[in-house]
Formats: sequence, structure tokens, C-alpha cells
Amino acid sequence: MQFNPWVTGIEESPISATFALVSQRSGARPLLDLSQAAPNYATAPIIEERIAQVAAEPDGGRYSPSLGLPPLREEFAAELSRDYRGTVAAANVMLTAGCNQAFCVAASALAAPGDEIIVSIPYYFNHSMWCDAEGISIVPLIGPAEAGAASELVTERTRAILIVTPGNPTGITLSPQCIAEFAELARQRNIALIIDETYRNFRSTKEPAHTLFAEDGWGDVVVSLHSFSKDLAIPGYRVGALVAGTAMIDEAAKLLDCVAIAAPRIGQEAALAGLREAGEWRAEKAAMVEERHAAFRSAMASAPGGFELVSSGAYFGWVRHPFDDEPTEVVVRDLILDHDVLAIPGTAFGPGGERMIRFSFANLEPELFDDLAKRLSDFSIAKR
Repeated sequence: MQFNPWVTGIEESPISATFALVSQRSGARPLLDLSQAAPNYATAPIIEERIAQVAAEPDGGRYSPSLGLPPLREEFAAELSRDYRGTVAAANVMLTAGCNQAFCVAASALAAPGDEIIVSIPYYFNHSMWCDAEGISIVPLIGPAEAGAASELVTERTRAILIVTPGNPTGITLSPQCIAEFAELARQRNIALIIDETYRNFRSTKEPAHTLFAEDGWGDVVVSLHSFSKDLAIPGYRVGALVAGTAMIDEAAKLLDCVAIAAPRIGQEAALAGLREAGEWRAEKAAMVEERHAAFRSAMASAPGGFELVSSGAYFGWVRHPFDDEPTEVVVRDLILDHDVLAIPGTAFGPGGERMIRFSFANLEPELFDDLAKRLSDFSIAKR
């Protein structure tokens, strides 16, 4: 049989490729897993209880309405309105099977094959994979994420600008002013600004991530993507959200109906319980992740083994390795096989990722970061 050449041309997910090496490790030490950004702790007890209740309810396994459970749409809209000091209505919220799906339906609703989306580099690899599959051209915005630089890349085929903040893989959080400048550029050029805000609750401040929801007509420009996976520790329950103007919601909903009908009801019920009743638990876990961030920065401060921390935040550290004559994929492979450190090569995140490695520090207990530093030092010694 023959396959879609756009699909066959897509690189395999680096998560899958990296995990495939784990079974080949020669060491007997516990694996330090800094690969996938997934919470390593259980969800809140109140959410566990609600999941069990829903599983036993007559409607627990049924479809939800296509745009999501109305109480969850209302609750999330109210939270965003409060947190961003703006105005988001339930009609602006569509629940999706994770944030990845939110991006997929947003990109496909906005861009056709041959169209372009400007993407800040380094990018989250699933974004590029979906655009490749759809025949949408990624135009890389290399260097600092600035609207001025992006304006030079806009053409008649441009349909959107995509930014991720806090960043995956860099951990960098864009300022509200920077985000506002991107939104103004998008408004001037009649394109969309897609903001992936998966890690918004893992910032070092409680100030609004941006002020766009307080502006009149924000729905004509802004497409904001969200995840409940990290915030509520329910990644396997697959629930995220697309927040946009109602015209965008209507178009994206057509696509959602083709691929998932609706986000899983049990995941939506879990998210609703979390938003309503797990506020203190959420704050405690966000503080815990920030403590891990501090421990990671401390362990990396001396550049152990020559591994230099370039940036960090949310869940991620963006680290430059010292081996300029060796491909990053080989460095990462050897870290896994010989030193039991699992991470993702920076080359998975687009141009400029050479010599870079993404470490998902939120996966580790604080007492393990000194061990990480020692393994990196030992790795460099063994390479000499």
C-alpha cells in the first residue's frame, strides 16, 4: 500500500526514540528520568474520589457535549477571567483531548496546505510534526522571541504566529509586554496569535501571564491553548482547552468532531473537581516544582562536567553540552546507556538545537540533583 508522503516524511517523536534506548542500559543504578514533562506524583485526593464516582455513574462513559461539559467551560472561563484580570466567557472555551489536540485543531482551522505559521525557535516538536502532516510550512523565528523580528517574516501566506510561554524546551517566560507586541502585530496583519500556555501555573509570579483577555475584541486575534495535565497531575485523562473567539471555536469544533467527538468525560470531570476543590493542592504542587527548579539551578551552577545551564523555568532546563565535536544525539544516547540519565536532545526542537539538551527537572526529587551533577561530571571524565 502507499502512504501519505507528508506523514512518511515526519520524524519519529523524540520521546519514543529516546525511551527505546532505556532497555539497553548497561548500568544497575536507578534511572534519572528527565525526559517527558509529566508529573511524577498522584493527583489530588478530591480528584481521585471524583474519578471513582464518575466511573460508577450511568453517564460516566458517555460522550460529553462536543465543546465540553458546560460546568467545566464556565469554571475555567471564570478562572481565566480572574487570573488574567480580563473577560473570558464559557462560549470562548472548547475542551479538547489534551493541549496537543487543541493546537492541532487550531492550526488546521487557520491554515491550509501551503500556508505558513511563524514559530518561535526552539519549538515544541509535536507542533512541527502536526504542521508537517498537514502541509503547513513552519517559518522559524530564530533568536529572541520578538514581534519586530517576526514582522519581517510575515507574508501573504502567513496565517498565524505561534509562541509557547513558559517555553518548552527552554523554560523561558515571555513578558506581558512582549506578548502584547505579538498580539498587536497579529492584529495589524490580520493573522492569529496562538499562545501555548500549558505551563502558565508554573511561573515564578502570580501576576497575569498577559493582559490580552482584558482588551476589547481579543477573540479576533488570540488563540490561547491550555492543559490540565501538569497542573492537576492527570496527563493520562487527556483534557486541555482551546480559548478563542466564538468564530474560531465554531471552526475548530468541526475538526474536533472528526477526531475525538469530545474530550473524555472522565477527564473533564476530574478537571472540574480540581478547579473547584483542589486550589490549595495546586498551589502546593506548583511551589514544590519551583523548589525542584531551585535545586536544579543550584546543582547546575558550577556547570558540572562542562554542562552549562543556558535557561530554565516551569518544567525545563535548556543545557549546552561541552562536546562540540560530537552529535548531540550521540551524547544523549551515551548519557542514557552508560550513565542512566534520560533526557531529550535539543536537535528535536528545531534549528539551533545542536549541543543543547532538554532536562525536565520537575521529574526529580530535590535530593537527586546532586547525583545528576555527579553523573554529568563522571560522563565528561569518561569521554576524555
